Amino acid sequence: MPTKHSTKKEATAKPKAAPRARKAKPEGAVPHLRIRVRAYEHKILDASLRQIMDTAARYDATVNGPVPLPTEIKKYTVNRSSFIDKNAREQFEMRVHKRLIDIINPNPKVIEALQNLSLPSGVNIDVKMM
Repeated sequence: MPTKHSTKKEATAKPKAAPRARKAKPEGAVPHLRIRVRAYEHKILDASLRQIMDTAARYDATVNGPVPLPTEIKKYTVNRSSFIDKNAREQFEMRVHKRLIDIINPNPKVIEALQNLSLPSGVNIDVKMM
């Protein structure tokens, strides 16, 4: 009489997980603009944020922020000389400062005014509608 023996693989096999479902927005969720601003110089970044917040306040929009996000620091170490002073090194770093602003329930006038803003060069802006 043949008997069936379970192998170790069969005993530890896990059922396949169902594919992840996307998070549904809860009912009554208020749409908002999420503005993420990045720059190398914090003074220029703060001036740009002030300009964005003044524009939003001019059209009576509710603003949350600015929320400071962690500063991204990239460090580089370079040889000073390639031959005699091999052990002498220089260190450089680049800092990317980041801030986050939420504009809750923006009306079309606010969005249009934000699109027409003239911000300084070196400021990177990402806008998402959530």
